[in-house]
Amino acid sequence: MAKKLNSVLGIDIGSQRIKVCEVKTQGREPVITALGIIDTPDGAVDHTGVYNSDAVGSALKQLLSESGATTSNAVVTIAGQASVLVRTLEVPRMNDAELKEHMLWEITRNIPFAESEVMSDYKPLGGDDPNSPNMDVVMAIAPNSAVDTIMSCLKRAGRTTSAIDVEPLSIARSIQTSYGDVLSDKTICMVEMGFKTTSINIYKGSKLLMPRQVPLGGEMFTKAIADAMATSMNEAEAVKISRAEIPASAIAGAGQQAGGFGGFGGDFPNYNPFGDDYAAPAYSGDTTVSTPPLVEPANPFESPADPTQSTYGAATDFSHVSDPYGSEPTDVPVDHDHAQEDPSSAVPSYTDPYATDHTPAVVEDQEVLRLYNSFAPVLEELISEVRRSIDYYRSRGGEVDIIELSGGGTRLKGLAQYITSAIGVQCDLYDPLRGLNLNVRKVPPAFIEEHRQEFAVAVGNGLHIFFD
Repeated sequence: MAKKLNSVLGIDIGSQRIKVCEVKTQGREPVITALGIIDTPDGAVDHTGVYNSDAVGSALKQLLSESGATTSNAVVTIAGQASVLVRTLEVPRMNDAELKEHMLWEITRNIPFAESEVMSDYKPLGGDDPNSPNMDVVMAIAPNSAVDTIMSCLKRAGRTTSAIDVEPLSIARSIQTSYGDVLSDKTICMVEMGFKTTSINIYKGSKLLMPRQVPLGGEMFTKAIADAMATSMNEAEAVKISRAEIPASAIAGAGQQAGGFGGFGGDFPNYNPFGDDYAAPAYSGDTTVSTPPLVEPANPFESPADPTQSTYGAATDFSHVSDPYGSEPTDVPVDHDHAQEDPSSAVPSYTDPYATDHTPAVVEDQEVLRLYNSFAPVLEELISEVRRSIDYYRSRGGEVDIIELSGGGTRLKGLAQYITSAIGVQCDLYDPLRGLNLNVRKVPPAFIEEHRQEFAVAVGNGLHIFFD
């Protein structure tokens, strides 16, 4: 239904923020004519789904007015562990009638909800070898009550629901549209971090291979900072955005502690992280490092200057912390485009190998280190989940070429570099607005630059009109 429209609102209702993206057709090209973000009403949405459709609908109505969006038809995602199940299946190749009968059986036996009345859909993913004996199909199941709640939100906002989609397929449309020129032949691990949950989906180009959602998001980082600072969540969120970052020493330490990748053993191949057991324990032979890579003194063979001070924790004497990038190790990715040039690092015409290096060590900011130490355990939990997903995909004979980060929770400075170092796969920040024409009048450019990572799902929903 939505494909016949020439304009649509893409809506993403998150537990912390509601995002909208208005997309219109200009010839055969999409044009974004409105973007907007508003805080989700307190208690209206959590990691399981929407609880208060009236509050969400009122906030959405306000957002549409403020953003200048005029399109009446909307495509919205349904999200939350209690609201939707998305799964990819490999089934024997069959015709449409046979597939319909088979998928009815698959859907019936996979309903994970207490509510028996559900809505469901499925779609062959395509892109596979037509001569292969099997084919890939994605299916989605949602309770009727969750669908009704989402439609009530849009009705209260004065909009018509043209389609209800799921996040993994919305992101797939975004990948194909914005990154088809560079990632069409790559296997991508997309980490879309929201406030309460993180989606870890694996794609081949824009073809969804494995969707997964874990109950870990930006909120856990904020809470760790709030606890360490003995402050409110709102203040901690502001600190996280403005001052928190992953220091260079931790990025280097992540690469040293990772010890390579793969190496899964024990019962790991029997554990499927893409299944429905979201709270599954770590597998036997887990390569995850349980101790976060906290900062150490400059010389690891010497004690801190004050023997009464602990090597780690808030009491650490951070004046002895060195910058491991001073010697630029070859096994750690370095962002040369954003690195600060050090005039003292110029190589002289002659270097005496026996001379003592009196160049002072670079001392990292104490507050940065203390903030990092507060959320380091949460960061390691996130790394563990991403690594577990990638290792499972490898155990089935695949390989991940690149990790992409999107969502408001991934705005933590240094996160992409840390994941690259910890997992051994290049990680980049995903830009859902890449290659798209923008004709947004009510939103200043600075706002778009600050929040562009948060629009992946909303943009993907808006692009619905360009896909079957």
